[in-house]
Amino acid sequence: MGVILAAGKGTRMRPFSEHWPKPVLPVLGEPLMAYQLEMMARMGIRKVVVVVGHLGHEVVRVLGDGSRWGVSIQYVEQEEMLGIAHAVGRLEAYVDRPFFLFLGDIFFVTENLEEMLARFRREQLGGVLACKREPDLEAMKRNFAVMAGDDGIVKRVVEKPRFPRTDLKGCGIYLFDQAFFDAVRRTPRTALRDEYEITDSIQIFLEDGYPVASAEVVKADMNVSYPKDLLDLNLRLLQDHEGDSWVAEDVAMAQDASLSRSVVMNGSSVGAGAVLEECLCFPGAVVPAGRRRRRTIFTAESEIRCEPEA
Repeated sequence: MGVILAAGKGTRMRPFSEHWPKPVLPVLGEPLMAYQLEMMARMGIRKVVVVVGHLGHEVVRVLGDGSRWGVSIQYVEQEEMLGIAHAVGRLEAYVDRPFFLFLGDIFFVTENLEEMLARFRREQLGGVLACKREPDLEAMKRNFAVMAGDDGIVKRVVEKPRFPRTDLKGCGIYLFDQAFFDAVRRTPRTALRDEYEITDSIQIFLEDGYPVASAEVVKADMNVSYPKDLLDLNLRLLQDHEGDSWVAEDVAMAQDASLSRSVVMNGSSVGAGAVLEECLCFPGAVVPAGRRRRRTIFTAESEIRCEPEA
């Protein structure tokens, strides 16, 4: 079965986070989390538990029962935002078999994800952590480091290491046996972020003697933390589509409007003489006539300029 955590507030995504929970922010016309649901469905997962919190009703409204993506969704509420391990702890009553756990605010590009499950079964493991080699030292410091032997068996995990001793990064996809809940229950609240860290739960799980393997199945992971991240993610996915820009069917586009590497979603309108370069229009956005913008996100309520890449 599958589990997706979709409860965070996403305060760094303001003003979007006031109306849009991060996991349902639009990516080429689909909610971000839909891509994860599709990944699970391709692996044969049919039952998915989604943990909601901030604006949880919007997650439910957008994703519904999950049938559109070939899964059945059950929703569980996390009343307090106290970290990933705290959210996982809410799930024990709803999980009756080994489970994939995805962080719902990350866009993943994976290869051979099924190998995680194959190795889990073949070697009778307690868990498998999806990883990638990360050459960017600063990215390592923002995530968690996975120290593993030549056989891929994990020896230790370190949350947000200041001095990483490996380039193997944990990426927010996990596969656990139900026994993992024993470790979650004993996870202390830590000083790092005053939360219950899942890396602490994993370390307890390892110390309990459960074998956990690393699996280098992630080619790219894009964490949507700031508005510019959402713009960059949409622009990145343009590379896989024909044409310079992506425009939904239900768009009012003036004939003399000009688009360059831009994404325009359902129900939006672009006025006469508007020129958009590397822009994103949310559903219902209105771009006034004559408006010229680069690296800008338009919503029905606001216009957000995104800083260019350094």
